[in-house]
Amino acid sequence: MDQITSRREGSIQILSFNRPEKMNALTREMYAGLANGLNEAAGDFGVRALIITSEDDHFTAGNDIADFLANPPTNEDSDVARFLGSLLEFPKPLIAAVKGNAVGVGTTMLLHCDVVVAGPSAKFSMPFASLGLVPEAGSSYLFPLLVGYQRAAKIFMTGESFDADSAKEMGLVASIASDPLREALEIATHISEQPPQAMINTKALLKASKHDAVAAVMKAEFELFSLALQSEEAMEAFMNFMAKKGK
Repeated sequence: MDQITSRREGSIQILSFNRPEKMNALTREMYAGLANGLNEAAGDFGVRALIITSEDDHFTAGNDIADFLANPPTNEDSDVARFLGSLLEFPKPLIAAVKGNAVGVGTTMLLHCDVVVAGPSAKFSMPFASLGLVPEAGSSYLFPLLVGYQRAAKIFMTGESFDADSAKEMGLVASIASDPLREALEIATHISEQPPQAMINTKALLKASKHDAVAAVMKAEFELFSLALQSEEAMEAFMNFMAKKGK
C-alpha cells in the first residue's frame, strides 16, 4: 500500500498521507513520495494546482521517530531535504486540507502553502525544542513573520499546541470547514480556472521578497537540526517520548 497516494481530479493533483495506523507519521519513504509528487506536478503542464491532505482522522503525527533515528536526514541529499526544497520551489498554487493533529513538519509545511483549510478538530504543534531539536522548513523565519516574535517564541519554546480557531486568527489557515478537503477542492477548482501563467507569476511575486531569506534560513536550520539529532540531549528526549508513547 502506498503511504503517499496521488490522484488527479481534472487539473488538480492531490497528494495524501496514507499511513492511518500510525496517524500518518512520516517516514523517509513518505518524504521521497512527497518530493517526487511535488516535482512531477511542478513539471506537468496539465496540473494547475496541488492539494496536500491526508487519509483518516489526522493530518500527520510528524516524523516517525523510530524511522527518523534509523535514517537520520543529516545531509542535503536526504529525502527530507528534497521534500523541503520541492516545497520551497513549488511554482504553482499549493493548498492544504488539514484535520486532526498536524505535528512538527505537519505544521511547518503549511507555512509554504498558499491556502490552508482546516477542519474544526485540527490541532497544530511544533515541539522541536521539546525533542532536543530546532525548528525546520524555514519556520524559525516564517512563523515569527506571520504571528510576531513573542507568540512564535512561546509556541516554539514550550512546544504547546493550538487549535484551528487560533491558527485562523494567526493567519496560518485561511478558513475552517467541516469538510476541509471538499472546500480545498472548491478553492483549487476556482484557481485552476484562472489563467495559469498569471497564477504562477502571482505566486512568484508574493514569495519573491522572502524566497532567498527562507532558503538561507532553511540551510542553517538543517545544519543545526543535523547536529542536534546526534546530540545526547535529543537522544534522551526521544527515549522519553518513546517511553511515554509505550505506556
